[in-house]
Amino acid sequence: MEVTQDLSFIHLISNASVLVQLVMGLLLAVSLLSWWYIFLKMFTIRAEAKQTDEFEDSFWRNPDLSQLYKHATSVSRSDQGALERIFAAGYAEFVKLKKQRGVDDSGLMDGTRRAMRATYQREMDRLEAHLAFLASVGSVSPYVGLFGTVWGIMNAFRGLANVGQATLAHVAPGIAEALVATAMGLFAAIPAVVAYNRYAHDINRLATRFESFSEEFSNVLQRQP
Repeated sequence: MEVTQDLSFIHLISNASVLVQLVMGLLLAVSLLSWWYIFLKMFTIRAEAKQTDEFEDSFWRNPDLSQLYKHATSVSRSDQGALERIFAAGYAEFVKLKKQRGVDDSGLMDGTRRAMRATYQREMDRLEAHLAFLASVGSVSPYVGLFGTVWGIMNAFRGLANVGQATLAHVAPGIAEALVATAMGLFAAIPAVVAYNRYAHDINRLATRFESFSEEFSNVLQRQP
């Protein structure tokens, strides 16, 4: 007698054990959330790179720092880039300390650098948001999928205990159901790993530009009369 089985993807999921279905549902939810963060970070980093280019161009073309500061503080926060906020924090602290008596040049520049450093750290925290989630998805999802696969295979072999003569037709559906969990784990992990590596590289490049600008801006301020 020929045993036929429906091995369609939907049929395999619907006929899997409850635990395997829960694993699949978890992986699907994690995958959708990771894709949301992937696109969110893509737009954020692209916008940040563009704003950084524009502000650097304005900074080196315009020698009037007070005019740049007024522009930086007049625009909305959404139109400000991280580099512009670092500049505004440093210049505001520089002007404030310069008006105080008893502050020498060394203390003036130390305070300015601390203000820029604090803003730099806040901006880096903002840019690096959700990267840890992508890293976790990329490293954990395959193991979660593997757990669902192992559990499904165990159920498939337990079902064979009640079969007098086991054939491939009896084993194949259970094994296929289990392997779907592994496939979903890889589907969630691979894009997350690729996106994490790419975005971590882009953010490191931006961080280098921010640090270089802070040093160059400090040199400009030291030359101020």
